[in-house]
Amino acid sequence: MAASETLKIGIIGFGPFGQFLARTMIKQGHTLVATSRSDHSLLCFQLGIPFFKEFSKFFASGSDVILLCTSIVSTSDVLSTIPMRDLQKARLFVDVLSVKEHPRDLLLQVLPEEVDLLCTHPMFGPESGRDGWEGLPLVYDRVRVRNHGLCDKFLDVFHQEGCRMLEMSCEEHDRMTAKTQFLAHTIGRILDQMKIESTSIDTKGFQKLLQVKDSSIKDSLDLYIGLYQHNKFARKEMEKLELAFQAVKGMLMESIINQGSS
Repeated sequence: MAASETLKIGIIGFGPFGQFLARTMIKQGHTLVATSRSDHSLLCFQLGIPFFKEFSKFFASGSDVILLCTSIVSTSDVLSTIPMRDLQKARLFVDVLSVKEHPRDLLLQVLPEEVDLLCTHPMFGPESGRDGWEGLPLVYDRVRVRNHGLCDKFLDVFHQEGCRMLEMSCEEHDRMTAKTQFLAHTIGRILDQMKIESTSIDTKGFQKLLQVKDSSIKDSLDLYIGLYQHNKFARKEMEKLELAFQAVKGMLMESIINQGSS
């Protein structure tokens, strides 16, 4: 990548997902700085990027793009601690949360008007993306973008890795992921509560259920709670799941009663 195409990206929240994204950005030649409520200075030193404990020094480093990688449930608290007046040097603010309307609304309230906002959701993580991002979806919404060149350069981080680039509104994203993400996590956690384990006579279908369970519990409980609390469509899916279970149970009971009366 040519020097003119590289970005200076500041990451707020340097947990597992922020670290996961950072490694690819470093590989592509971008310049990174990081800050986090937890001290990740040793890891950042090993990665060759500066770590700042104070926001004032973090913003003074002059990033083009600020990337928010906090958990869903901590987003509001983290944003309340950011001195937004110091954001003026940054031209683009990006979030990568697994819900989209919630961070969009929070950020539109607190960001300076001159800072652009891009909401994204890389629909993969350290486990599913460990062998590369080819074909994995990156959902994004140009919520408030005037500097399209800078926005496109950031999106190119994912395009270069072969991601499927899907532009859609934050509302549409949340409506879809209430099914594709929240529902899958819910089924997986139900199976975990049932303590299901592999047997010597597993069917292919049962093996897939085990995969759903294992994948769900690898993610934090905070993520699952955030998917429910901050996606207005998730509660409807939970209600539909409960009704569907009762309907299936009722169908079985009715079948037994009918057989007994015949």
